[in-house]
Amino acid sequence: MSIARTLRAGILSGSFLALAACGGGDAADPAAIAAATDNSSVTASGHGGAATGAHGSIGGLFGKKVDPNVSVHVNKYIWNAALDVLNFLPIESIDPFTGVIVTGYGTPPGGGRPYRATIYVQDPALDARSLNVALQSRGGPVSADTVRAVEDAILTRARQMRIADGKL
Repeated sequence: MSIARTLRAGILSGSFLALAACGGGDAADPAAIAAATDNSSVTASGHGGAATGAHGSIGGLFGKKVDPNVSVHVNKYIWNAALDVLNFLPIESIDPFTGVIVTGYGTPPGGGRPYRATIYVQDPALDARSLNVALQSRGGPVSADTVRAVEDAILTRARQMRIADGKL
């Protein structure tokens, strides 16, 4: 009887250890986890509840794994419209995974003043809230009216691209 009890305790302990090894342990960013799992109830430790299917829970073992390094969460129309409208600016850095485009100084056609821009596309919706543009000239930041005009031009071009794509 003691052999059976010892064997049962060993199998039970091994099962618990195997289950514990499947748990979290990754120190991922809570915002990245929320974006990858579409879970708004992620806590500061980066893990949600068991019923939510977040990483590190039993429900997360059977859910679809979404790699945040593969999925892009920016609006493709705003992204392409920003590149199209500001095509006179040389691109210094571009990151479609975070939605940031950083350009160097360039002079617009018909203008004499060089500008540089930083564009941040922060949402997959085709909406004005998804776009944030920061313009700078060699003398410093430009007026809010100029920034608004560039944002309007990008959003107008994005809507034109969407209509031309036939998805409206």
